[in-house]
Amino acid sequence: MSLSCPHVARTLPNGLRLAVVPRPSLRRAHLGVFVRVGSRFEARRDNGLSHFLEHMIFRGTDRLRDAHAVNATFERLGASLEACTHVDYAVFELDLPRESFHEAAALLGEVLAEPRFPSIDVERGIVSEELLEDLDDDGRQVNPDNIVRAATYGRHPLGMTITGGKREIARFTVDDLHRHHRRHFGGPSMVVVAAGALEAEPALATLERAFERFPGTPAVPVEPPLRQAAPITRHVRDAASQTDVRVSFRAFGERDPRMPALEALMRIVDDGMATRLYRRLCDEGGLCYDTSGSYEVFEDDGVVDFAASVRHDRASAIVDAVLALMAELAEEGPHAEEVALAIRRHRWDVESALDSPSSLAHTLGVSWLFGQARSFDEHLARLDAVTVDQVREVAALLARRDRLTVATVGLTPLRERKRIEALVRSYR
Repeated sequence: MSLSCPHVARTLPNGLRLAVVPRPSLRRAHLGVFVRVGSRFEARRDNGLSHFLEHMIFRGTDRLRDAHAVNATFERLGASLEACTHVDYAVFELDLPRESFHEAAALLGEVLAEPRFPSIDVERGIVSEELLEDLDDDGRQVNPDNIVRAATYGRHPLGMTITGGKREIARFTVDDLHRHHRRHFGGPSMVVVAAGALEAEPALATLERAFERFPGTPAVPVEPPLRQAAPITRHVRDAASQTDVRVSFRAFGERDPRMPALEALMRIVDDGMATRLYRRLCDEGGLCYDTSGSYEVFEDDGVVDFAASVRHDRASAIVDAVLALMAELAEEGPHAEEVALAIRRHRWDVESALDSPSSLAHTLGVSWLFGQARSFDEHLARLDAVTVDQVREVAALLARRDRLTVATVGLTPLRERKRIEALVRSYR
């Protein structure tokens, strides 16, 4: 069955790419602005500036003087304003009724292009509170995902946190915000996608007027991370009731031709409670209440993560079970039925995205931002072509010991830490 999803697109003279995905059967619309900005593009001294900019950008313009005026204007249009900063991109988005689209799109263009950055100390306090969610009472980093990324990537920007640290946040200035905004909010670094209950050409014309004001500043290049040479372990003490365990494997980037096989592998590992990870750790092992397997990809690298929260004296059992699972997939591969089911479930998820303006905008916006402009049909055709041998080969690549990082956060007993170290040393 074809999943063709027609859209109209245009590249403005400033290099900014626009797309409108009309879905006349829907009642609402979604507008997403995707920008190449994030901790990936920062140095240690300004780590967290992209996230701080995301907060500050809605603080006001010359016409809308403060954050309340900005929010009240969007809300009068029935729009829900959201923003999020990731490692290598940020998204600023509106979910809104179709009759408000043209006015709201013009407003979002104004707010993103002409920030004034008032009340910086107020927002500094808000972001500092958010930062505390990842710290213990002594100010130490205890977020297991941040810890495993820092261990994996070291001094490279991919190892830094998105939010930065208290010292960096304390010294950010309005000049820093304007500099960072000028550097990243340029046409070649931006993609704007509108989807849902819209007429294509009128919506495209509105977007063109709203976003043609951005400069044509060239996109900021990225520095590729160094190759990992040996397995890594990290243990952080935290007074919690359970130990958080992360077992991670370095993968590859978004543009790698093996990505469809990795997508299939991860659905075989963890795509519900009947898949291998949950069955091995929970149903059969009784080791934990819940577990997850996921992957994060960047344009030139990626990481597969296995996560569980367990009783402190079971941390090594989790690590042992995950390593055994990956070794099993690397040596034997999945069953043909597992691959077929993984592809079928993926197709169902893609089909459901056609009913969601937000999913449509995100799928197209992120793929375009990183040079992967494929249709739904093209994406599924690549996935349909995945074979059992390709999935096994990807599992074998990931399962190498020089791609492994293990981190624990909790009151993990010394004997458990030693067992984990021994498991990592002996892992082949």
